[in-house]
Amino acid sequence: MHSEVARTRWDKLLQPGQFRHLFDHLPGTLFFAKNLDGRLMAGNPVFVKRCGFLQESEIIGLTDNSVFPPRLAEKYHEDDEQVFTTGKPLLGIIELFPNQDGKPEWFITDKLPLFDTTGKVCGLCGTVRSYEAQRAAMQPYLELATVADHLKLHFREKLDVPRLAKLVHMSVRQFERKFRATFQMTPQEYMIRMRLIEACDLLVRTNQQVTAVALDSGFYDHSDFAHQFRRHMGQTASQYRLERRRDLTQARRESTSRSTQIH
Repeated sequence: MHSEVARTRWDKLLQPGQFRHLFDHLPGTLFFAKNLDGRLMAGNPVFVKRCGFLQESEIIGLTDNSVFPPRLAEKYHEDDEQVFTTGKPLLGIIELFPNQDGKPEWFITDKLPLFDTTGKVCGLCGTVRSYEAQRAAMQPYLELATVADHLKLHFREKLDVPRLAKLVHMSVRQFERKFRATFQMTPQEYMIRMRLIEACDLLVRTNQQVTAVALDSGFYDHSDFAHQFRRHMGQTASQYRLERRRDLTQARRESTSRSTQIH
């Protein structure tokens, strides 16, 4: 009974025709809403498609763990809890989010608390905008846009910091300082994360051996790949592949079951 009341409350808050309807027709902007349990309660068509589903009804009730890689889901959950606890919005979060091809890409996320009629936080809603599409709104990053584009295309190659500095007409020292201040990491750390993003995609999308995945992602040594993967992802590459495929299978089963019940 409680869940039915809660669902009715969300339906009234997020029904088409209310404010969320605006996001159904806003190009380039993903919209979502969650309850205090971190379960998705709404998503515009672009968000639903980006999560790998066809209809909004398929994502209702899912948690980030059922949709996104573990480390991304953990980061999203931490930000959600901050909004729930403080009742204050989190704006301009620069984070990784799956792009239209399912690969993690830099996006800008805004999260705002939702309040019930008594003034208590009952959930949150948010928007996700592509970093690529929002460059004009991210002035501090424009100076290094050429470098970011270069690294995206050449992340498998050996890192050449002097060449990167030359691309943006800076000295090596000036470039490294600017890069760290902008991305909160060194060029080397950025390159490693780009390679890990590629590795995660290959692990889920292909049946390649882990060693082959490491090489295809730009790592020249399997031992270093194993170390970096565990350090950043919190598990081995084999564990990630097994858990991610299992989560995707379970999520699709749940969505199919809910879709069948609805119809």
